[in-house]
Amino acid sequence: MNCFPLILTRLKIKTDNTDTMDKHTAILKKAYYAMNVRDVDTALSMMHPEVCWSNGTEGGYVQGVTNVRDYWAKQWSIIDPDVEPLQFTNEGNGKITVDVRQVIRDMHENVVSDDTLKHVFLMKDGLIASMEVHKHGN
Repeated sequence: MNCFPLILTRLKIKTDNTDTMDKHTAILKKAYYAMNVRDVDTALSMMHPEVCWSNGTEGGYVQGVTNVRDYWAKQWSIIDPDVEPLQFTNEGNGKITVDVRQVIRDMHENVVSDDTLKHVFLMKDGLIASMEVHKHGN
């Protein structure tokens, strides 16, 4: 399932301006920080109630903040990811691509992977409506 077409057909999104991009970037930076320190409530407060979130562990997507909370609890019980946003790019219409460095450790603090990825967000009304993960070059 690809959430972007589904969400784009249901949501009316205005074209972004610089102020909107700055606000979206600030929200995303705060969300990354909250996720990295495992402040789940703060991270989820920045998401649309019907958020569509990429499931990097099992593939596919999880929908809704309750399911994202459950997904993170399961994920963080087996791995310890740290995601550093490197660059934010406004793609227009509420879509923002974030180049990230993602370091994943096992529960014994051994590095399992160290990758640079793209996170593609769709913002709606100042909230994260969806997130997809892409490898660079995709």
